[in-house]
Amino acid sequence: MSMKVGTRQVDGVTIVDASGRITLGEGSVILRDTVRDLLSKGNKKIILNLAEVNYIDSSGIGELVSAFTTTKNQGGELKLLNLTKKVNDLLQITKLYTVFDVKDDETAAIKAFK
Repeated sequence: MSMKVGTRQVDGVTIVDASGRITLGEGSVILRDTVRDLLSKGNKKIILNLAEVNYIDSSGIGELVSAFTTTKNQGGELKLLNLTKKVNDLLQITKLYTVFDVKDDETAAIKAFK
């Protein structure tokens, strides 16, 4: 199953609903392109909703870091929402959990931008 993304706007925040697998190749490219596209259009407040992401590999984790860094470098802010246990565990193992602003409640995540 490949990765799909949908975006929606809530209170000036862009929520990227990702589903499927974020892996080397297609999944990581879709994520990268989505974030770059949002930033180029001036959307600087981004939430990646990973509730439906059932698998992520090391290159997928790399893409998350890259998306976070790219957003930050352009004066924006990126948060992660609804990590599955697998993704959460992987971020803990790789010591990257602390790099990200991780939320488990969409409303709280949106409010955290203000």
